[in-house]
Amino acid sequence: MPNTLDQIIRPEILSLSAYHVPSSIGMIKLDAMENPYSLPKNLRDEIARLVANVSTNRYPDTNAASLKVALREAMGVPLGMDIMLGNGSDEIIQIVALAVSRPGAVLMSVEPAFAMFRIIATFTGMEYSGIPLKADFSLDLDAMLTAITKCQPAVIFIAYPNNPTGNLFDAEAVSRIIEAAPGVVVVDEAYHAFADASFMSKLTQHPNLLLMRTLSKSGLAGLRLGLLVGRPEWLTQLEKLRLPYNVGVITQLVVEKVLQYPDVLQQQAAAIKAERVVMSECLKALDGVEVFPTDANFILLRVNEAGQVFLELKKRGVLIKNLDGSHPLLRDCLRVTIGTPDENEQFLEALQTLIKKPIN
Repeated sequence: MPNTLDQIIRPEILSLSAYHVPSSIGMIKLDAMENPYSLPKNLRDEIARLVANVSTNRYPDTNAASLKVALREAMGVPLGMDIMLGNGSDEIIQIVALAVSRPGAVLMSVEPAFAMFRIIATFTGMEYSGIPLKADFSLDLDAMLTAITKCQPAVIFIAYPNNPTGNLFDAEAVSRIIEAAPGVVVVDEAYHAFADASFMSKLTQHPNLLLMRTLSKSGLAGLRLGLLVGRPEWLTQLEKLRLPYNVGVITQLVVEKVLQYPDVLQQQAAAIKAERVVMSECLKALDGVEVFPTDANFILLRVNEAGQVFLELKKRGVLIKNLDGSHPLLRDCLRVTIGTPDENEQFLEALQTLIKKPIN
């Protein structure tokens, strides 16, 4: 008689909850930090002609050599650094975790942080250590340095800006963590397009630093492209875990084409940053709403009865992210992505109505 499922699947997997992606059909979608703007028609037409001639019967270039050249130029990758591509940042996080997952190895991050750091640590068999941020969501450097000494983490992930809080950590504090780390430190710059800061130039200074980016937040979420930049000695080893043909031919071609029009994504990012200022000011003007500083394309806010506000917004066709209950520091917190001016206005009107009128 075959063994039961719980005798075969690891217990930590059985107790793990899958990453939940809610349905957004018919909703104003402000929950997933996507760029709300489409590519301009002339560029879409070029992409259509390009894709029409793709040999989908052939495997893609496993090394994506041409795309890497374009990315290196677009992102100002320092000389001497290599690039590894992933099917989104998630795959890169998983590759790094698998590479360092010795028995007892620790993956460290801050809390609250991107949920996949903890989830991937669990299913790659690593121990997870999440160091709480301070009440204002800044890094607790002393606590981090103490934890590093105690846990000797194999890898530390730090998002810059952080998700879900939206803030940039103090750069000097992050550098102190990199210098203190016995293993590798991955700085996740998923929201780089909306922040005026980067650790790209620091790669040459820190031999244990890797830099992770994605084009998902910049307007190409559907193509699922992430990249890791770092010294060849690291990436040579990590490439051994990357599955062949992990980045499809259409993704390679379309991303390379879009990178030929750098002004498009830059102008869209500028529009999002401008709307971010407007949204922040409008939210601050509402009674009972606490708005946190942000350098990303979303805003974290705190309201009374956040769970009910989230549900009432959903009834009104507005989908945002409810973070209440996910971490003690996020009590009564909601996260809203910056959308188009019209989407943002509809969200603000709905929220204002709910705040003025008691929720039953």
